[in-house]
Amino acid sequence: MKSMNIKVRAFVAGAVGMIVAFGIVELVHGIVDTVPSVLVAVAQRVIEFTPGGFATTAIEVLGAADIPVLITMTIILTLALAGFLAYLSLKSRIAALVGLVVLAAVALASSFSEPLFAPIPTVITILGALYAGSFVARFLLNSSGLRTVEPATKPASPPASDGGPRLAGVRSKEAHSTGGIAVGRRNFLLLSGGAAVAGLAATGAGRWLGSEGAGEISSAAPLPVGSQVGSTASITETLPPPLPEASLDVTGMPPLITPADDFYLIDTALSSPRINVDNWTLKVMGEVDNPIELSYNDLISLPTREADVTLSCISNEVGGGLVSNGRWTGVLLSDVLKEAGVSPEKITSASEQLVGRSADGWTAGFPTETALDGREALVAFGLNESELPLKHGYPVRLVVPGLYGYVSATKWLTELELTNWDFDAYWIQRSWAKEGPIMTQSRIDTVAEEDSLTAGTIQIGGVAWAPHRGIDRVEVSTDDGETWNDAQLAAQLALDTWRQYVYDWEAQPGEHTIKVRATDGDGETQTEDEAAPHPAGATGYHTIQVTVA
Repeated sequence: MKSMNIKVRAFVAGAVGMIVAFGIVELVHGIVDTVPSVLVAVAQRVIEFTPGGFATTAIEVLGAADIPVLITMTIILTLALAGFLAYLSLKSRIAALVGLVVLAAVALASSFSEPLFAPIPTVITILGALYAGSFVARFLLNSSGLRTVEPATKPASPPASDGGPRLAGVRSKEAHSTGGIAVGRRNFLLLSGGAAVAGLAATGAGRWLGSEGAGEISSAAPLPVGSQVGSTASITETLPPPLPEASLDVTGMPPLITPADDFYLIDTALSSPRINVDNWTLKVMGEVDNPIELSYNDLISLPTREADVTLSCISNEVGGGLVSNGRWTGVLLSDVLKEAGVSPEKITSASEQLVGRSADGWTAGFPTETALDGREALVAFGLNESELPLKHGYPVRLVVPGLYGYVSATKWLTELELTNWDFDAYWIQRSWAKEGPIMTQSRIDTVAEEDSLTAGTIQIGGVAWAPHRGIDRVEVSTDDGETWNDAQLAAQLALDTWRQYVYDWEAQPGEHTIKVRATDGDGETQTEDEAAPHPAGATGYHTIQVTVA
């Protein structure tokens, strides 16, 4: 029992010390954004070094919970390791010191792999935080009577107890301990709890400060054109407001244009790179006649335009919410490539893939000819008539109609490289399909699974999408696919966007299975064959069960 008590106290001391260290780093990170969050940096390296097959399985099993689970496991394992090192220090301080050095090395290596970090402040912060955490752990070990400090000379024998009163919360030292007064269990818990609360408070303050800084780059900021950035640029091709007939006034129908705050968000980056637009450049390199490097002002001085484009994530399940429609502002990707001497007739096997590279090193690649086939592929700096939000790729990202994001939608864009088809980008290395055309899909939004409905007219509606092909027809079945009924379609906003539909169903009492299917502008009806998102995108009909009373 005594041995177990020693282990528990040592573990608590080490874990609390690590919480304090985390808190210091997070607080500095919130104040100085060029000092990375060590927790995020380590978790990011775990993502990068996880074998592709395992990463894909984790995504399939955990879905949107994969990142929270990773962060939680990283915290638990780090605290457990810190607790183990604290216990190890009771047996061998040298071994514990070696373990601490390894922790420091991992933290520094992970942080140095983050984009836009400042080396000297990062080193000082990490080493200082680990020292502070070690100090707290050592203090708790000493106060608990678990650490012994050998005196220079043997102390005189203490006088015999006179049976007088003893201080509350203080117990006499263990027979082998000479490291000062040791507190009782209650006071040890108070000391540990206080230190842990301080560390957590520092962590919370750091995260809050960081979010406040990120909030400065928000979806409410004006577009960076004209005199606002000291340039003569202007949006040379604007779009009128969407026509009223492009939207259907049906309860539960998603808005035609998705608000920036509601736009779906999937990233491998655990923390959005904060890029100083004054220092940002876009390189066009690789197999090009004229490699170029554009500043932000250079980019927006090119002819700009607005385009309505629906984006979808490869990991979206049939009927899922990882699809959104936005009005994007930017420069045609073909115009940027033209500046580098790229044209359709010059594409060779050495330049048939266009790779976008993010500030954090993430890559996505697609056929170069896709950028030059007339579609409104954009190097975008605006969303919904406002500046591009940080979490969606500020200052610049790629938007390519008709392709899933994993092969095209590079956020925080810094490089465009023309290379051969042998290069495998980030998700291709992790066993996803090389090409990623968005499947024709449809979704039921106005009625939900297991709804209890009242007999009478029920409006079954939602959205259907087939970017760069458009939607020509949507059909709804209320009898599990036995019969199909044409739905009313809103006007098509653009071939690259989703289209709203509604079917007025005269519902009768009973159990009903509702399905929806869409036909694209090429005359192809979406397949009913069911497939999971991996490796090339989910297929099948969105199907729900309802009860009508």
